Amino acid sequence: MRKNLLSLVVALAAGWASAGGTEPAPTPEVSAPAAPAAAWLTLDPEHVLVIETSKGTMMVEMRPDLAPKAVERIKLLAREGVYDGLQFHRVIDLFVVQTGNPNNKDGGTSQYPNLEPEFSGRLATDTDWTQVTRSADANSGFLGSMPILTVSDTETRRRNVDNFQAWGAYCPGVAGMGRGDDIGSANSEIFFMRGASSFRLGLNYTAWGNTVIGEEVIRAVNAGEPPTQPDTMTRVRVLADLPAAERPTVQILDPDSATFQAQIAAKRAEKGADFSICDLKVPARLVQ
Repeated sequence: MRKNLLSLVVALAAGWASAGGTEPAPTPEVSAPAAPAAAWLTLDPEHVLVIETSKGTMMVEMRPDLAPKAVERIKLLAREGVYDGLQFHRVIDLFVVQTGNPNNKDGGTSQYPNLEPEFSGRLATDTDWTQVTRSADANSGFLGSMPILTVSDTETRRRNVDNFQAWGAYCPGVAGMGRGDDIGSANSEIFFMRGASSFRLGLNYTAWGNTVIGEEVIRAVNAGEPPTQPDTMTRVRVLADLPAAERPTVQILDPDSATFQAQIAAKRAEKGADFSICDLKVPARLVQ
């Protein structure tokens, strides 16, 4: 079964390309570049969400260090089977793909209380993250595969604390918690970015993870508000809960590796002053 899951993901990518599929928005290429074995980091299966959909399989790296309550809730609902069979009920090209409401439309909730906002988190100054940009008023980089934005170094020094404020950058593939007008109304709805929109969504919605495998699924699900033929999440599980024989190893390229640092340098040279963290994507792979 492990081999079958790996084959499924590869076949999905090949099928999308052979069908002449086009992306609704510019999205960084994701590949498994040649790199030393030591340059690949294995993700904790307890923090990977496996979403089987009618368009293929997605795997999402969850970041409890940024959004612990959101990750806890998503894992709980996945383990209870609440997400199984739910529709992608609102899909907007160039923007977001929404799902996770038990009533398959906006406004649905689980049986559990709403969550308090986790729009940003505080990371210890010795946190293992990869800084990509530094400016007078903000920084950016990667926390694992997750693109993040942070306050400036000056702001951290001014506060005289041993941590710094960080939040998810809403780049393609990043996952967030849906909510209503009340900032404390996140519950079960989740969304995935189909384009980049950090200016609109950052510090207004809880970012809890990043799609490392299957981002093409996000681009392939049928669009509409609601779609006339909605796609579904057929089964959602935490990777750690899969039987050992069926559980692939999910790895990401170490953002600190020479291979990825070369990708950063090339993209920075290409984009110049227009360079953004959303121009980059940490490569991922499945290993048998």
